Amino acid sequence: MTFQDIAAIFIVLAPGLAAVIAGLGQRVLGDKGSMALTTTLVVSAAALAGYLFFDQVFGSHGEAGNHAHTIILSRWFNVGTFIADWAIRLDSLSVTMLFVVTSVSALVHIYSIGYMHEDPHRARFFAYLSLFTFAMLMLVTADNFLQLFFGWEGVGLASYLLIGFWYKKPSANDAAIKAFVVNRVGDFGFALGIMALVFMIQPAAGVDYSKFHIAEFSSIKFDTVFAVIAQNAPVTPVGMIDAIPIQDVTFDFLWLHVWGLEAAGVLLFIGAMGKSAQFFLHTWLPDAMEGPTPVSALIHAATMVTAGVFLVCRCSYLYEHTVVAANMITIIGAVTCFFAATVGLAQNDIKRVVAYSTCSQLGYMFFAAGLGAYQASMFHLFTHAFFKALLFLSAGAVIHGMHHEQDMRNMGGLRKKMPLTWAMMLIGTLALTGVGIPGIEGLNLGFAGFFSKDAIIESSFASHDAFAPLAFWLSIGAAFLTSFYSWRLMFMTFEGKTRADHHTYDHAHDPPMVMAVPLLLLAVGAVLAGGVFYNAMVDHHQAAFWGDAIFTGAGNEVLHARHEVPMWVKLAPAICWVSGLFFAIIFYLVFPSVPRRMARNGGPMHSFLSHKWYFDEIYHFIFVKGAAGLGDLLWKADKKIIDGVGPDGVTSVARVGAGGLSKLHTGYIFHYAFVILLSAVIFVAFVLLNQGR
Repeated sequence: MTFQDIAAIFIVLAPGLAAVIAGLGQRVLGDKGSMALTTTLVVSAAALAGYLFFDQVFGSHGEAGNHAHTIILSRWFNVGTFIADWAIRLDSLSVTMLFVVTSVSALVHIYSIGYMHEDPHRARFFAYLSLFTFAMLMLVTADNFLQLFFGWEGVGLASYLLIGFWYKKPSANDAAIKAFVVNRVGDFGFALGIMALVFMIQPAAGVDYSKFHIAEFSSIKFDTVFAVIAQNAPVTPVGMIDAIPIQDVTFDFLWLHVWGLEAAGVLLFIGAMGKSAQFFLHTWLPDAMEGPTPVSALIHAATMVTAGVFLVCRCSYLYEHTVVAANMITIIGAVTCFFAATVGLAQNDIKRVVAYSTCSQLGYMFFAAGLGAYQASMFHLFTHAFFKALLFLSAGAVIHGMHHEQDMRNMGGLRKKMPLTWAMMLIGTLALTGVGIPGIEGLNLGFAGFFSKDAIIESSFASHDAFAPLAFWLSIGAAFLTSFYSWRLMFMTFEGKTRADHHTYDHAHDPPMVMAVPLLLLAVGAVLAGGVFYNAMVDHHQAAFWGDAIFTGAGNEVLHARHEVPMWVKLAPAICWVSGLFFAIIFYLVFPSVPRRMARNGGPMHSFLSHKWYFDEIYHFIFVKGAAGLGDLLWKADKKIIDGVGPDGVTSVARVGAGGLSKLHTGYIFHYAFVILLSAVIFVAFVLLNQGR
């Protein structure tokens, strides 16, 4: 076993071990002991993950090309032909995610020491953080779909615990339940997708499978499933469906074999929609802000919400051979990036603005993957982790310094009081809005988001997919809106005259060093991550870096074609962020009374955006009230019809009959004698009538 193998095992197991010890032994360790143990193990894991990642980028692996390496820890299932191992898969995708997850998690652990220092349950909080990290590491190092699903559900459980950490707050409980329930919708689709991959190819009578290169998916292991997909690549709606003679194909073959990959791809993506808060399944994400701010940074920057993007990129072998599923990813991603950007315009909670920004950026990642630019999608996931964690933790520093105030309408003028926090938030904003020098090949000058987001926008223009124009124009609109609401946040929070309570404003302060150091380290990533890793991840060396972790078909030239886009396409993102900054200056620095008056007067558009396109209200009406109404209807039907005819009807007849019979029991002997005589007459008459027949 090599050092890399030992390091990978430690990286995955250390946070889980820390969670168990801190969770079960907090009475022995105490708060400080629990914090020290969990933080030390996660930081150690991050250091080793950093070693693996930089060796993958700059070491010998990058020169020779990267291939998957699997470390089998134990066997989970061995039932008949169904075998599933607990294994650690090391390739460029998993190593990149190991570095992202552990580095952000380590900084969140350190930051939380200062942020949660007054909370009496901080030992439990750190145990939950480590559990969350362990589940995410299980997910990204999975060697098969079963282990991936285990980590997937583990992340969902840990997010429920963290979002509802302050469980005495009804809003926190509601938010945790909402996140759990909405994710169950997506997870149901994900489970069906895994089942579809296992069972979709069944023998159909009268079909010569050798003619179509059909084989069975006899495993849930990635290598096996993807190899079968590659073997049967010609039999897809893209390539051969129109060329197959209809008389040679049965109905079962068309639906189970030709469209099997499409069905599996759609179902797997539904799972990704839930975890990554995409359009229709996004409603849990802003409510998740009820958890402590470090939780928001961990969930929204590098872990839970990126799991869906990782899943789609991991399944590039599948999605490269689909049309319907890939188009669905493109459409949902493009709509999400624009939708979330519009909603961010009207939010006043500083954390919710950053949360909708996360939702929007995830949309970029998804439609890039839908268009086949998986490398650009992962690159944006990588850079986004640093500047989004920086933005969340900077927002936490504002909340901490303002004594838990989160409404930007009650802020303003904080730059003088919190210069370090302002500088960190500024760097995060510059990275998010994509500030850089466009259109100059080989000159890597810009913040992290400039390289990754521009690569996605250029790829969407260069792609020949049917929905690429939709993705391009929605992404351009989202880039402008992102710039506007990001600078709106900066100006409302740090500039102008303060609108805060004087006592709160007077005591506003920058965070302590234990919270400041993670901000400074994340700022380095927000500045350098794009330029340093641009060539390895999306440019000249991307094929060598990603190796066989990401598959692109022979006709997929979108990453190369983006270099040939017109100059106006390369300049468009820069025009967007400059325009957004300009209008934010006009509305929030030059004429600040205008947006306040617009918000006060309301109006249909402001109400539409501030109510988040009324999704919560629509879902409440359809699902909550609908379920309650259906339950009430069924209860009435059960009470009046089923019970009325059944149990209640029988008991009613028995009760009426018993009441009638009870009237015969008068207690008088002559009444009983009369009944006996009458019964005898009836009996004799019955006997005589039967004899007469």
